[in-house]
Amino acid sequence: MKEFLPVEDQMRILMRGVDFGDDQTYANMKKELEERLQKSYETGTPLRVYCGFDPSAPDLHLGHTIPMRKLRQFQDLGHDVTFLIGTFTGTIGDPSDRESARSQQTVADAMEKGASYAKQAFRVLDPDKTTVRYNHQWLSELNFSDVIGLASNFTVQQFLARDNFSKRHENGDAIWLHEFFYALMQGYDAVALETDVQVGGTDQLFNLMAGRKLMDAQEMKPQTILTFPILVGTDGVLRMSKSTGNYIGIDEPSGVIFTKVLNVPDSAMRNYAELVTRWDQQDIDRMFANVEAGNLTMRDLKHDLAYEIVSIFHGEEAAEQAAADARRMHEGQAPSDAQVYQLEADKSVLDILWEAGLVKSKGEGRRLIQQGGVRLDGESVTTIEQLVSAQPGPEQTLQAGKRKFLRIQTS
Repeated sequence: MKEFLPVEDQMRILMRGVDFGDDQTYANMKKELEERLQKSYETGTPLRVYCGFDPSAPDLHLGHTIPMRKLRQFQDLGHDVTFLIGTFTGTIGDPSDRESARSQQTVADAMEKGASYAKQAFRVLDPDKTTVRYNHQWLSELNFSDVIGLASNFTVQQFLARDNFSKRHENGDAIWLHEFFYALMQGYDAVALETDVQVGGTDQLFNLMAGRKLMDAQEMKPQTILTFPILVGTDGVLRMSKSTGNYIGIDEPSGVIFTKVLNVPDSAMRNYAELVTRWDQQDIDRMFANVEAGNLTMRDLKHDLAYEIVSIFHGEEAAEQAAADARRMHEGQAPSDAQVYQLEADKSVLDILWEAGLVKSKGEGRRLIQQGGVRLDGESVTTIEQLVSAQPGPEQTLQAGKRKFLRIQTS
């Protein structure tokens, strides 16, 4: 029989950040969770908790880690956690955040990407306390009669009321029938796992509610659901996504993560601070109050935020190095991991850019120089004919754009 923290303490931890966009749903789910935790506390039986992730790309990004960190909290409190990889739902494509149909993939494609997901997940989850499951194991076993049975629990009107579908319907854009099946499949995951709690983003609310409905239809106690706000991408506007390119991958090099965070618009900083850090809400509020009062610059806050995020996924030492490199780059110096180029004879900046791979073509290099995007030891390169001397001397730094650096050494 397990011993758990008092229910009040567990609720304080688990309800932080929960948001349904609806006060009544929040109150209902809070009450349900409290009741489940009370029974768990009295019987010593852990709750069964899961979150599903469709492997639409090979890498997890910061947006994925929001529900993952909630899973970790459940783990740390002694509950059973399943990291579910949507190897079958991923072949359909979740339409929840889409205003057009997703391209489909095969189960083999999803399995290959899912293997990477499982490995990266343990940057957040405790591998000794995590069960990894793949939903093709039960969804691929359903027959046509089973699917009809699942579909009989829903109306077309319920689906068309969803924001993304209603927009497409009003615009006369195609809504493919297979997209309706996604909610049925994800909902059936809850039945197959006999779950107590499912976590996910606010955009997943319909799908999570579908799980409750299907569990009720199977005469099972409907799962309690916890949803969380969506993390915006590095553009500060759209949801973070690999498909739009506005993502920060948790497996990316520490310096890349640090720099990407620094370049996120100021307007998105609170969103990042509240969703992807380990900071207390009181500390977050204090930091932003200091920014408004002029006692803390937004740049310093961004550095603290970037340090925190890198340390979560790569550790303190990597965060220290990334911070030092960021300072060097701000001063026009190359970061510690920058490529080294050995210069044996006088050569133009344009040739060096191309030979070192900082630009894809000399045409791109010319345009970058003409636009003032190339610097040599912090000074703008103003002509494509500018030469770099091969005479023995100190290392020189060539910068192309904001993030590409080259350390030029002479023998």
